Amino acid sequence: MTIKFTNTYINETATITGPYESNGRLSKYFDKSYNDLYFGMKTWEQAESKLANDAIEMLLHKSELNQFQIDAFIGGDLLNQITASNYAMAKINSPFIGIYAACTTSTLGLILAAILVNNGLNKVITFTSSHNNAAEKQFRYPVEYGGPKPKTSTFTSTGSAAALLSNQKKGIKIESGTIGKVIDLGINDVYNMGAVMAPAAAETIYTHLQDTGRSLDYYDLILTGDLGIYGLNILKEYMQSEYGLTLGNCNDTGLMLYDRDAQPVNAGGSGPATAPLVTYSYIFDQMKKGKLKKVLLVATGALMSQTMASQKLSIPAIAHAVSLEVVK
Repeated sequence: MTIKFTNTYINETATITGPYESNGRLSKYFDKSYNDLYFGMKTWEQAESKLANDAIEMLLHKSELNQFQIDAFIGGDLLNQITASNYAMAKINSPFIGIYAACTTSTLGLILAAILVNNGLNKVITFTSSHNNAAEKQFRYPVEYGGPKPKTSTFTSTGSAAALLSNQKKGIKIESGTIGKVIDLGINDVYNMGAVMAPAAAETIYTHLQDTGRSLDYYDLILTGDLGIYGLNILKEYMQSEYGLTLGNCNDTGLMLYDRDAQPVNAGGSGPATAPLVTYSYIFDQMKKGKLKKVLLVATGALMSQTMASQKLSIPAIAHAVSLEVVK
């Protein structure tokens, strides 16, 4: 299902990362980076909550606003019961909609925020976060375990990104949003998230094109959210075999965030923060410079839990997409 938006813009963004991301390919585009993984906190979970808080506060500062001028906040993360977002918002004391969509949280948040703005709210902030060590501890093994991982595994990003949406004609326009379907092709390998999520990305891209009557060349770039190198290749093959479409103008934020030749990230980056960190920093910079005019951002999420993974069940996935355009 694709929703058209008539007057919705991303006015301002904020991006904050950890040390691995600051040593990646896009470090100069981020607003702020920390040089450790605790950020002055006692635990990784508390550190992630601080990241979310910092991103919100930076966004408010850049926008010259305070939290009471924001009609609603929308946010989520990977931790159980989206605790990083909830603890961050406990310090904000403003209306909050908590969401869980795994690594596609950012695009779902943008779609929901755009719906609210299109229906009368003046200003809405959407945000998400992820933390490498907190995610590994929850979904796989604590990093102290030191177990080797297969080359298909991805590296959860440490960071937080926030965006301010309003009907003020400034920044990047959200032209439309496509809500994806849950796709489950029977894969149960927790170390191969690219294979799990690629079919969901393909279905959402195809649905978006069908709903809008567009072809792939309408967009300067189709940008997926953390499929990694193997997942991106599967997506291209799947689009060709299932829909007869050739993805030429395509890249993945999980491949752009890090330097895979120099950093031990295996297939690339993952985590809810990956797609918005790359999009709000580097991609928006390229759009504002006129190098990109229309971008379809398709963030993907694996809807897994420790319990279901332990029961050897397959992992369902979903992808939500937003069409981003330069303000004319």
